[in-house]
Amino acid sequence: MKMDSRKMRKELESRLGNESRSISYDREKDQLRIENTRSGKGITVSLSGIVAKWHSEKEKAIDEVVYYIEEGLKAMDDTVQLTEHEKKIFPVIRSTSFPAEAEEGVPFLYEEHTAETRIYYAYDLGNTYRLIDSRIMKKEGWDEARVKEIALFNVRSLSTTLKEDNVAGNMFYFLNTKDGYDASRILNKVFLSDIQKKITGTMAVAVPHQDVLIIADIQNDTGYDVLAQMTMGFFANGPVPITALSFLYEDGNLEPIFILGKNRR
Repeated sequence: MKMDSRKMRKELESRLGNESRSISYDREKDQLRIENTRSGKGITVSLSGIVAKWHSEKEKAIDEVVYYIEEGLKAMDDTVQLTEHEKKIFPVIRSTSFPAEAEEGVPFLYEEHTAETRIYYAYDLGNTYRLIDSRIMKKEGWDEARVKEIALFNVRSLSTTLKEDNVAGNMFYFLNTKDGYDASRILNKVFLSDIQKKITGTMAVAVPHQDVLIIADIQNDTGYDVLAQMTMGFFANGPVPITALSFLYEDGNLEPIFILGKNRR
């Protein structure tokens, strides 16, 4: 079977269409928009990107995008109540190219993290979450400091069980619970500090997408190359890509590293 934008459009319309939604297609941009007819809120997806992913992952690519659209639309409809639900507030890591505001022009609450990443704040809805924006905070009477403090406290309560792998004398540790906050663990300073005590070489970390955190104990040049390939692989196939760059970690500071073959800077 050959997949193209027309067939993908029909497949998504079939799986996502119902009486409470409107679906429109922008031929020039090759984008499909799915909207809640009551609220006017919706999600726009690029068909070309999904088609490209389909050629390597087949039905999994469609299942994945349908899941994220369904959960995203659900998140837009859910009422967010911060007060008395403080345990549902968490930080999430995003790339610096991620939108600074919701579609309707309401600014998200976020802060700069590194040259490659930002910290946004989310309200957990179970299978998904909704990013906290200025409208939500105003309605609840909360300020930025309160949201940030609670979110950073909550991220420390998340599990930090690691899987490990030894490649050419370098140790790689993976946190991949797929709870939506794996990359957020990079903000758990106590956790990273404890890991650093075990590192005998150079400590590097990576957050290629939201559902993985990689920590590396680099012992030789091959370790840098493996980390670069590994990070790019996760970045290319992740549900919410963040950055293909890795970071050197030292005393709580993150410094992006650029790895080109055997050359590093």
